[in-house]
Amino acid sequence: MAYRILLVEDNPHIMEINSEALMMEDYEVLEAVDGKSCMEIVRSQEVDLAVLDIMLPDVDGLELCRQIKKEYDIPILFLTALGENAQIIEGLRAGGDDYLPKPYDIGVLLARIEARLRDSMHRKRFVSCHGIKLDTMSMIGTYGDKDLLLTQKEFLLLRTMAEKGSGYILMEDMYRDIWGGGEGDDHNVVHTAVSRMNKKLESMGVKLKLVYKRGTGYRMEKI
Repeated sequence: MAYRILLVEDNPHIMEINSEALMMEDYEVLEAVDGKSCMEIVRSQEVDLAVLDIMLPDVDGLELCRQIKKEYDIPILFLTALGENAQIIEGLRAGGDDYLPKPYDIGVLLARIEARLRDSMHRKRFVSCHGIKLDTMSMIGTYGDKDLLLTQKEFLLLRTMAEKGSGYILMEDMYRDIWGGGEGDDHNVVHTAVSRMNKKLESMGVKLKLVYKRGTGYRMEKI
């Protein structure tokens, strides 16, 4: 069965180009020119992914994204002329899974769609533990109403710990999963990273700590 892609775009030229490119790749294409028709489609048909323009005639694309995500777990790729970092961050925080500014290469669009479909099939998007919520697609973390300012490695470290819940994870396994190392490598990088992570969590007012138990490994605990 072909994946069903919803294109939400009010520019007929762009709609035609994207639709033809997707159909050539054997996707089934649904078309919406505004927010109203978009919601009618997602409420009446199964949609595997939506390509959403931010500048729509009847509603802001960011608000439309929030509305979709409240009701459905549909991956959303923003396609828009707004390419500034502030708009990218705002789009991801609205629930978007990816962001491609215009002008763009159609091959890149197809590759992004393929990647998002692959992620949606094989990965759980949100991981939560002890009040931390991690978006594994946008790599944005929150604690209550606070945004966690995390580097990529810090995000991976917290995600690894959160996926374990209250269980322990061996230092060797952490090193392999996050840094790609193997047996015989220097695992002190894990201790260093955890120490820095704990200091950062404390500075952001997060009441959690990564705790080490010799012979057992690390786990996340409330403090």
